[in-house]
Amino acid sequence: MNFEYSEEQQLLKESIQRWAQDNYSFDQRNVAASMDAGFSDKNWETFAELGWLSVPFAEEDGGFGGGIVDLAAIMEEFGKALTVEPLFSTLVLFGGLVSEAGTADQKAAVLETLIGGGLKGAAALYEPQARFDLSNVKTSAKIDGDVYILSGSKSVVLDAPSADKLVVLARTSGEQTDEKGLSLFLVDADAKGLCRHDYVLMDAHRASDIVLDGVVGQLMGEADAAYPIVESVMQKAHVALSAEALGIMEKLNATTVEYSKTRKQFGVTISSFQALQHRMVDTFMAFEQTKSLLVGTLCELENPENSEATKATMVAALRTMVAKSGKHVGDEAIQIHGGMGITDELDVGHYVKRLLMINLLFGSGDFFQDQFNQLAYA
Repeated sequence: MNFEYSEEQQLLKESIQRWAQDNYSFDQRNVAASMDAGFSDKNWETFAELGWLSVPFAEEDGGFGGGIVDLAAIMEEFGKALTVEPLFSTLVLFGGLVSEAGTADQKAAVLETLIGGGLKGAAALYEPQARFDLSNVKTSAKIDGDVYILSGSKSVVLDAPSADKLVVLARTSGEQTDEKGLSLFLVDADAKGLCRHDYVLMDAHRASDIVLDGVVGQLMGEADAAYPIVESVMQKAHVALSAEALGIMEKLNATTVEYSKTRKQFGVTISSFQALQHRMVDTFMAFEQTKSLLVGTLCELENPENSEATKATMVAALRTMVAKSGKHVGDEAIQIHGGMGITDELDVGHYVKRLLMINLLFGSGDFFQDQFNQLAYA
């Protein structure tokens, strides 16, 4: 079986590598993270000019027409670069929901501007009481004439501080935890009645808790039928985060091996210590196992003959593996670097923080392990 990316995907990866090497050193990344928006608008414009923002979207919407494999390829490289720009929230979550649920007019109005770099978005899906349960939604949407009025609250809305528009998941019918009765709405980020509490996450990305008090929303797609669409987009989101984590693990392993060849103890480099060699082999194997499972998951998702249950099982297994391997690789990188590994001056600690955040987004390792057990052994 061929585990390599296609020639076009490899060229895409190499273009990101070259850009990051020339324009996104660790110091330059920190400068971008310290800006008022939490990232560089100039970098975002560059992403648009180089066509990276078009990758996941269909050609009829002005995009490149890429699939989940193309998305994984670019997220892996952005993981290595440790970018703080809102790529995941805008392309995968917001863009994915608009692409799958939006009407032709909505997609024309939003995606063209997004691909051109003139619009950023965020997805307000989860709520404080939900505990990773997408169907646990108390936010309500009541129809009033020709519009819907939204009321409720959303938590940890990634990159909401820089978003121009939001996609909000709200309940239009049913009980609080019913999968049926959920709908998606397009909302202006500065809409009347919308209140944000912004904060910085430990990985330098921004997020918000949002309160909606009589906010006007534009229905996307069919009312009461949003849950399968959100599940489909979240499946791609889990794979994208896993690919980003894989890129981080590869970077941490390379950095740790290189450091072990220069750091001396007892008059010799620590790379000569057999115990540390074994530990670095273990982290390399953790990376390779995760890479293999990512490739396997991509193959299963690309196979139209597979059931949704099969795809969900593979995604749950992947997120479980990423949580386990990510913690192992991150812990060993910190240990082998010693006290330097946790300082802000060294990039290692920042990569580990991003890994830890990925392992908490939309579900912990234990959550996905339980999900896998339920799906695989039902």
